[in-house]
Formats: sequence, structure tokens, C-alpha cells
Amino acid sequence: MESALSKLRNIPPVTRFLTLSLLILTTTTRLNLLSASQLAYEQSLVFSKFELWRLYTSFFLGSPRLAFIFEAIVLYLTASRLESLSGPYGYKSGDLAWQLFLASAAIIPASYPDSESVIFLRPLLLCIIYLYSMLVPPGTQISYFGLITFPVRYLPYILLALELLADGPWRVAQALPGAIIGHLWWWGVWKTRTLEEMGRAPKWLATWFGDRTGSLTEEGPGSMGTGIQVIPPRSRTQPSSGSWRGTGQRLGGG
Repeated sequence: MESALSKLRNIPPVTRFLTLSLLILTTTTRLNLLSASQLAYEQSLVFSKFELWRLYTSFFLGSPRLAFIFEAIVLYLTASRLESLSGPYGYKSGDLAWQLFLASAAIIPASYPDSESVIFLRPLLLCIIYLYSMLVPPGTQISYFGLITFPVRYLPYILLALELLADGPWRVAQALPGAIIGHLWWWGVWKTRTLEEMGRAPKWLATWFGDRTGSLTEEGPGSMGTGIQVIPPRSRTQPSSGSWRGTGQRLGGG
């Protein structure tokens, strides 16, 4: 038990919060302790009856059956890569938490008119994945369940294609706002820096997380830490037998 708690404490704080929120809230509905209808976002209930918890719980309700396992794995691996010490938000968990809050707040109106009764996990996942895909070095490859390898930049679009094949256009329409917000996040904070000041965590939040001072974009994306197995673009002067494949796990792997 003590070993498990120690491992839990070693998970970056924002990643830990996201993953535990998904696991706990989804398990609660699976055990019928609460129904999804009590936790999903409903605009009239939030703003008329002040059921404000729905603003949080609606982002962490997983899909039925095995799809939930895939969602939990992808959320954990992608968030931990962003927040790892060598990643773009290394020692900047406060900034990541604040920017996730702003992104989540933007996803709700971006999902209108499909926001009367909805769960926002898929848009949130796609938002985080889009940001991750834009911060890795161009040409970086990702291994999907050890079966196929493709550029990380294509990952959001491949996931949308899988949504289309599995559940049809309506599921793509639900997830698409996440990609839009993810693009604005990357463009505003990292690409043009026009939203960099807005994306900086309030001082109290940065202090609480123990963030280092300085700009997020000063150090760049870094090597993205551990987690999903990525294959960096091969240097032109590097022999093919010496290509580095990094450390970590394949997407969906153990």
C-alpha cells in the first residue's frame, strides 16, 4: 500500500488530478453510486439551479466498456509527457493547470449548441493531444499499440477518423471543439505568444505548485520526458543503424 502511494505521489500533480478524476468519477457511475445524468453538463441546471459541480464532473466521465480504458491511458500518457521534468511544462505545473482551466472553460461554449446535456471528456482529450502533437519536434513518430508508426502531428486527425468510423459524424462533431481550442492554445501561448501572459498562472497557484519563474517558451518543448513512445526525426548526418528511439511506452502499451 505504501509503495502504491509513493508511486502515486511521483506522478506529476496535474496529471495525477486529471487521471484520478477520470477514474473515480467514471467508477462511481459504473457502480451506480451516481448516475451520469447527475454529473453531465446541463446548461439550465448549472445556471438556473446552480449545480456548479457539473462544470467539473462533465469533463471526467468515461465512455462505456473498454473505450474508457483507452481514454484513461491516453489521458495519463499525454498529460504526463507535457508535465514531465524534461517536457514543455516541466517545473510549470501551475501554468499547465491554469491553461487547462482556460481551455476547459472555452470548450463549453465552443460545443454549443450541443451543450444542453453533454460530457466533455472527448473534447478535453483531443485538446490535450493536439497541443502535445504540436509541441514535439517536427517529424517525430509515434508507435500505436506497436502495430503502426506515424508522425505525431497526425495523431489528432487519426483519432477523429477513428471517432468517425466507430460512432459516426455526430461523435466527431462533439470532439472537434477540443481540436479547435487545442490549436488556439498552441498558437496563442507557444507559436505567437499573444496569449502567453494570459496563460501564466496566478502567483498563488504558481507558488502552490512550486513553479520555477520565467517564461514557458524560453526553454522550449524539451525532450517530452517519458510515456508514449516517440521516435525523434532522424538527423541527416546520422547513420540509420544509430537512430535513437528514446525511452518510454507505446501508445496503448503497458
